[in-house]
Amino acid sequence: MRTVLVLLLVFASLTVPRATPRVCALSCDRLDPSRAAQESFPLPDKEINGRVLRLHVSGQDGMAWASIDNGRTGDSVWLDRSWDGGGAWEGLLGKASIPGTWTGTRTLMYNRTDPVGHRRGLLRACGDAQAVACTAWIYPIVCDAACDGDVPGPGDSQPVPFATIFGRAVRLHFDDRGMAWGSIDSGGAGDEVWLDRSWDAGATWPDGSSLGRTRVPAGADAAQTATFAARDPRGRMNGGAVRACGREAAHQEGACTAWARPQHSRIAAAADALLWSQDVYRAWWPSSWWNSAVAVTALADSGVVGLDPVLARVFDVNRVAFPAGERSSDPIDGDFISRAIDDSAWWGLAWIAAYDRTHDARYLAEATKIAEYVHGFWDPGTCGGGVWWDRERTYKNAVTSGLYLRLSAALHGRIEGDTEWLARARAAGDWYVRSGLINSAGLVNDGLTSGCANNGQTVWTYNQGLAIGGFTELWRATGDQSYLDTARRLADAAMTGLTSDGILVESCDIGSCDDNQKQFKGIFMRYFGDLAAATGERKYREFARKQADSLWQRDRDPLNRIGERWAGGAPNVVDWRTQASGLEALIAAVQ
Repeated sequence: MRTVLVLLLVFASLTVPRATPRVCALSCDRLDPSRAAQESFPLPDKEINGRVLRLHVSGQDGMAWASIDNGRTGDSVWLDRSWDGGGAWEGLLGKASIPGTWTGTRTLMYNRTDPVGHRRGLLRACGDAQAVACTAWIYPIVCDAACDGDVPGPGDSQPVPFATIFGRAVRLHFDDRGMAWGSIDSGGAGDEVWLDRSWDAGATWPDGSSLGRTRVPAGADAAQTATFAARDPRGRMNGGAVRACGREAAHQEGACTAWARPQHSRIAAAADALLWSQDVYRAWWPSSWWNSAVAVTALADSGVVGLDPVLARVFDVNRVAFPAGERSSDPIDGDFISRAIDDSAWWGLAWIAAYDRTHDARYLAEATKIAEYVHGFWDPGTCGGGVWWDRERTYKNAVTSGLYLRLSAALHGRIEGDTEWLARARAAGDWYVRSGLINSAGLVNDGLTSGCANNGQTVWTYNQGLAIGGFTELWRATGDQSYLDTARRLADAAMTGLTSDGILVESCDIGSCDDNQKQFKGIFMRYFGDLAAATGERKYREFARKQADSLWQRDRDPLNRIGERWAGGAPNVVDWRTQASGLEALIAAVQ
């Protein structure tokens, strides 16, 4: 009995190795190298007793694998991956040994970074051939507009207040390229300054501590670091944050500024913060389906370079069918279509925006397919027209009919020789004007009663905006001045009826907006900005600029996160939906 007890204690004390958690970016760890989109060799081979150890990289996939050649049976190869700049690592990833009669083998592919988990990693190849050796770590230096260690370029913005320590001032700077550096002044010889860099909004900085640490030289009272990047496009890492830290020579304690992201361009900065929230692997923004379509539209309209692959991945990953609960509470049938007719139409508009940006015909074809589905719910047999909100045909509302109007008119302008979508857009616009959705104050209520009368429900800004955008696009398609006059009337009513001190407000802004309502004002501004661009009227352009200036100055934090209340104030809500909404307002101001 005593022997059995001893054996049990021994087995209980053994540590069972845990599998390394799988990282998923464009693909998940352990992908076969035969599926690599490309192959490059950014590091010199390593020789181990006559064997050749090599690191292979596919930049398109963001993955790497290792191989060993000229070897013998039993020689092995693997990858190490570090999340803290090489201080510690996950070892033996994909370890493979050369089998009998072979002279080489390779590992599977592993991700270099973890954009979903906001971790920037390093990889190296290692092998055991009667001795263990490894290559260098790959890509320890981050490169964006410039690479870590560069000198400051033109421009010097200081987005956060300086920190003080024993009379010294520690400052964070960004140049016009978005490269960051730190400085310390009013100090003495031996004082130090450095940067920290975080990929998870300042929660941790395991691979970015004490960057560019610099001492004040003898006879001087100031020093500055080299510059460091806050984005890693090669690793698909957006939303990096930096802070400047400093220490007085005679004391160990230091002081740091607040964390900040670069803001050399309002639109680029807001887009960067929005991309930080995207699930790169699943290619959407959890967990809102139609809201993700609005985010896609904002990115497509932004003009920010380098986003075409982002749009393509959203399209490729999400074009398939999904069961209920995977992307929406409803099943997604494929081609972005579901029982929610308005959800489907939002995706139609998203792919119109992607087509306008890229001229890729598959986006226009997808938008057309979605629009045909939506058209199937245009029903003149009830209320003389309008589009049903859902597949069960329970409600005719402003959002679905406004979406259909804009989508139909937009397709006409992009399909050569079209007459069908023009006729549909005219019918939709004419019905909208006489439907009763627009009340006596020129504002759009939520929908119609079963008796086809205005139901008097909430005036939401996005319904107002969709109507403005629909009639503006219909005017473009037809040249009919009455449609542009309708758009102006709706815009003028909104400027007086949906604002407070000249700033756009939602009725739920003070702490009660749900996840859908958080994006309404941005949609309004998308189409208000379109009207401003179409007419060139000063009052519309000034209104759009006023919204952008207010939210940038009063409703944005140093990480460029934009909230629900564009005039500022508390309580307030900040998430990716409010971010997408704010981005659309910034875009509208420069159209």
